[in-house]
Amino acid sequence: MRAWLLPEYIEDILPAEAARIERLRRDILDLFRVHGYQLVMPPLLEYVDSLLTGTGHDLDLQTFKLVDQLSGRTLGVRADITPQVARIDAHLLNRKGVTRLCYAGSVLHTLPSGMNRTREPLQIGAELYGHAGIESDVEVQRLMMKALAVARVKDTYLDIGHVAIFRSLVKRAKLAHELESELFRAMQAKNLPALGQLTRALDRPTRQALAALPELYGGAEVLARAGGLLPDYPEIRAAIAALRALSERLRDVARIRCFDLAELRGYHYHSGVVFAAYAAGSANALALGGRYDEVGKAFGRARPATGFSMDLRELASASPDGAAPSAILAPYFPEDAALQRQINALQARGEIVIVDLPGHSHSRAELGCDRRLAQRDGKWQVTKIK
Repeated sequence: MRAWLLPEYIEDILPAEAARIERLRRDILDLFRVHGYQLVMPPLLEYVDSLLTGTGHDLDLQTFKLVDQLSGRTLGVRADITPQVARIDAHLLNRKGVTRLCYAGSVLHTLPSGMNRTREPLQIGAELYGHAGIESDVEVQRLMMKALAVARVKDTYLDIGHVAIFRSLVKRAKLAHELESELFRAMQAKNLPALGQLTRALDRPTRQALAALPELYGGAEVLARAGGLLPDYPEIRAAIAALRALSERLRDVARIRCFDLAELRGYHYHSGVVFAAYAAGSANALALGGRYDEVGKAFGRARPATGFSMDLRELASASPDGAAPSAILAPYFPEDAALQRQINALQARGEIVIVDLPGHSHSRAELGCDRRLAQRDGKWQVTKIK
């Protein structure tokens, strides 16, 4: 094996794509900033017991672990920045009111999360802490759709679910943890025969409700059907009301493709609404998010929370190619003060100016310059390269 080969699902980002990703990162962080979201930068490594607090099994298997040579304790390489931001809100900022935070950085997964997915996503996201109402869910989902618009992604739509419905059913049925886990897996797979087998011993209302969840998938009519098929528990009424309110308040910025009441992504992590944003032509979700009120409690300070994250690599692949940046070729005359002043002035305006180092005239085309600095009438002027 050649030493320079990279591990599977790990890859370099070359200049053109790197430039697109960096432009997106800056533009989206600027969007977050003008909406009041403050940037934080958590570390790449943490003690694993802190890194996985509150996330249950959802991140454990995705997290690379190693032994700290200083303390002998187990460290984890973050697989998701969201729990770290929740820790910052709970223990470092310690604010009493609403807190809005954002972040951008690399995460690492032990296995790819889907077909043709990298194990090193470039995660960017926003989180809102301290507000438990539907208003904050609406805010972060509207912000997410604006971020997709900033990336110029077309034909976007949302899929929305609510994990509290399934959670309410299994909690009221007082199911054993093992049976709950088996039901969870069957529900995720929408495996109706398995659901039937697993729920045979349950009471009829619970059995019928669990069997109905995988079929409650579709447009706004699903919410009306759910009211007649599911038990009249306060938690279920509140969940359906929240989904109905979202469909109304997001109408001007998002097309909701479907409500999926069996969607349990992040079940051990999320506590309420869960959502995913897609675009026509993209197989994978471009953004994922939801409400996760219980994570703050795991850090010793209960704080309602909702947010979303995106992989900048996925986002860059879904956004249209921008115009290739143009550049100016400058001759190598370091002793010419007027030339140096002109180069400095152009660069201060944001122009790319590349100095043509001696001995490389045969490879100038590789520099991608479409203009050059040339002396005309005693002055250095920008001219087009023919």
